[in-house]
Parts: sequence; structure tokens; C-alpha cells
Amino acid sequence: MNNTIISNIVRFVSLVLLQGLVFKNIGVGWESFPYLHIIVFPLFILLLPLRTPRTLVIFLGFVAGITVDFLYDTLGVHASAAVFTGFIRSFILRVLEPRGGYNMTYSPTMKMMGIGWFAQYASTLLFAHIFFYYSVEAFTFVYIANILIKTIVSFIVSMAFIMIFQLLLNPKE
Repeated sequence: MNNTIISNIVRFVSLVLLQGLVFKNIGVGWESFPYLHIIVFPLFILLLPLRTPRTLVIFLGFVAGITVDFLYDTLGVHASAAVFTGFIRSFILRVLEPRGGYNMTYSPTMKMMGIGWFAQYASTLLFAHIFFYYSVEAFTFVYIANILIKTIVSFIVSMAFIMIFQLLLNPKE
């Protein structure tokens, strides 16, 4: 196995465990403010190498999502949002493609692509992921105000954690 595969396996395990064992418990006991949910496991999907085939990205998104679902006892909700994120990733990458194109050996990290590009890329995909997650969770747009509040609050906090992760750990791949 090469270094890219090993680093992505380690990233998968660490983000899923961090999501299921640490961030799941943040906000528990805050029944008066049920809007805070930190969702960082989509970072695994975001940081997959650019050359990863779209079908593999979608499959890996499903595996990550269903694993988080098992840890949360919410079978299917995280998986559907992760599959959606994996599906739209290639469209977002195409829209944000730099003028000279991508170096296909890179992963779209902050170090490789720059802080501005990464912030735009990660915020677009993370917002879409979180909005889709809460929409599926509510299963109706009758609660659109509640969905939007949860999405915005969770997005702000989750994006802060993702940017801190990128700045501190600074993954090369």
C-alpha cells in the first residue's frame, strides 16, 4: 500500500471515531439550545485525492456515513448526507477549478491549494452536507426555519473545527 492510501485510512478512522466518540456528546444536556451539532467527518470526503473516481468517492462517503450512523444510532441519515456530499464534490471541484487546472496528484488540502480556495471549497461542501443532513432528519420542509437555524449554527462551529484541523495538522495528502 502506498502512503496516500494509508494516510486516508488513518484519516477515515480518526475522523469517524472523533465524530462518534467526542463530537456526538457535545451539546448533550443543552436541551434549551438543541441546534449545536459539530459535524467534521465529511472532511474525509473533502480531502480525498483529486484523482479518486467519483463512484469511489460516493462509496467511501457511504461507508463513512453508515459508520457514523452506527455510532449515532441514526441509520441512514449521515450516510445519505455523505453520499450526497460525495456526489456533488466533483461539481464543486469543477466550479472552483483554478485557471491552470488541478495537479491531479494532489489532495485538495489547505496546504496544496491555499487557504482562500480551501475555505471556499470546504464551506460550500460542508454547508450542503449539513443542510442535506438536517433536511433528511426532519423529512419535511415544514420545519424549514428550524432546519436553517440548525444548519447555520452547526456549519459555523463545524467549519471552525475543520479550519483548525487543517491549520494544526496541515496534511500533505
